[in-house]
Amino acid sequence: MNRVASSDPDRDAAPDFLARFRATAGPEGVMTFADFMTLALYDSVGGYYRQPRRRVGYEPGTDFFTASTSGAVFGELVAAACTRLLDGRNPCEHTFVEIGAEPVDASPAATAKRGILAGVEHPFGAVQTIGAGEPLLLSGKCVVFSNELFDAQPFHRYVWRAGQWRELGVRLSDQSLVFVELATATPASLPEEAAEGYVMDLPVAARELVDAIARQPWTGLFVAIDYGKSWVELSRETPAGTARAYFRHTQSNDLLARPGEQDLTCHVCWDWLSAALVQSGFAAPTLEAQEAFFIHHAGDFIAAASAADAARFSRRKLSLLQLLHPSHLGQKFQVLHALRPGVA
Repeated sequence: MNRVASSDPDRDAAPDFLARFRATAGPEGVMTFADFMTLALYDSVGGYYRQPRRRVGYEPGTDFFTASTSGAVFGELVAAACTRLLDGRNPCEHTFVEIGAEPVDASPAATAKRGILAGVEHPFGAVQTIGAGEPLLLSGKCVVFSNELFDAQPFHRYVWRAGQWRELGVRLSDQSLVFVELATATPASLPEEAAEGYVMDLPVAARELVDAIARQPWTGLFVAIDYGKSWVELSRETPAGTARAYFRHTQSNDLLARPGEQDLTCHVCWDWLSAALVQSGFAAPTLEAQEAFFIHHAGDFIAAASAADAARFSRRKLSLLQLLHPSHLGQKFQVLHALRPGVA
């Protein structure tokens, strides 16, 4: 793997991050990419997701937009779909739990989260939002929802080199962060062989997070909106891996640039997430494109909203188009959902 280094001050790591990297990496100054990503995204001091600033939106200083940027209509669609997916269960008896909710504002003292149901009429008995780093405690009857949560979990990178898989790590060299190949054990889940230079991004932490959610004593509905691929697609059809970085609404492959200031993601493995749910007693999960998910399960809401704005092109209609149209977000994201029956 080519080493990546740069003297560009706009992409270099800040001195305080380099100090934390040295302290975490130990005497050899090397860590796996997964450990680097954990430091860059979730470090309690300088991690990207721990900083009190606005990341999502269209305003200056934000890095990307998601379905939640469409405003209240997204929450209304989710509420309508989840109510139908509860399949006759009383939504008033369920707590709507959103995991990965963003902070309301960018002030250092901000603790409130901007949940998708804020200001939205809904039928649920209560609403709970859980932000990055907060305890994950679930019990009773719940609708557990997330939007682009699993793609931001740390992942390991491997490259097929000269007949074997080599894990990719990160080293500090002359004040620059560079990729290096490590001599580590190969996970059994990797393919037995691949094309020379094939890169696999293994979303192991995403699978562990689903396990942690599913093992807790709750029943009800699991809904995750994210982007991902099947194991076959990841292992055969993405030779450069699926990792990417986002900074100021620009996507790049420069994963080591400005750590703590840019987002890092990779596609989740839907097969892994589905298997984890089934192992914890969920019925067979269903995976749908976001467009299909809302049309199938929130069709009545869409019809009513469209009829109400039939004579004008409103912001609400524009938001619906962005969420549903295949060329916008309708096909970019998928939705995994499953029910776990029983009494918690």
